[in-house]
Amino acid sequence: MPKIDYNNLPVNYKTSVQSLEMGLWEKLYYPEIIRGLAITTWHFVRNMTVHTLHVFGLAKNRRGAVTYQYPEERRPLAKRLRGRHRLTKKEDGTERCTACMLCETICPCDCIYITPEEHSDPRVEKHPKEYQIDILRCCFCGYCVEACPCDAIRMDTQVMELSHWDRTRLVYDKKFLMEDIKTLGAPPEYAPPEWWLK
Repeated sequence: MPKIDYNNLPVNYKTSVQSLEMGLWEKLYYPEIIRGLAITTWHFVRNMTVHTLHVFGLAKNRRGAVTYQYPEERRPLAKRLRGRHRLTKKEDGTERCTACMLCETICPCDCIYITPEEHSDPRVEKHPKEYQIDILRCCFCGYCVEACPCDAIRMDTQVMELSHWDRTRLVYDKKFLMEDIKTLGAPPEYAPPEWWLK
């Protein structure tokens, strides 16, 4: 492998294609294990000291690492976080989507499937007969939200629990995407199947 001078590259970052050769210190292996154990021990001792001082009312301005007791205690999420998708509604409760196909077209993962049909209301040109998002393929890039001209799809639900026991349940249809989100966390139908509990 040729030697690469990383200081004189046209870009000033190392890409995943370029790799550095290990020096003698890394090749010995044991010094790196000792260094990792030292870092772990330092964090443990520091956090235990800070939390012990908090018990006695000292070091209030120091913050130690904490463990969130999930799912009862949830980590605070940023407002701009891209959560589960949802379809917005008009004032009368119908879908806002006009089946313009822009979100399906721009999706880099090809995970959105729309089947348009004529709307029964003559003032509305068309609407989606079927609207599906395959969450297993989605990369949560947010392009669909940006491309939508009528603000019909959003990713502002703050829902991060997207796992399931059955892969087919992770293809969200129009009915599921239009449901109001009542609470955070998985709904009861997401419980493990009976065969798993045996």
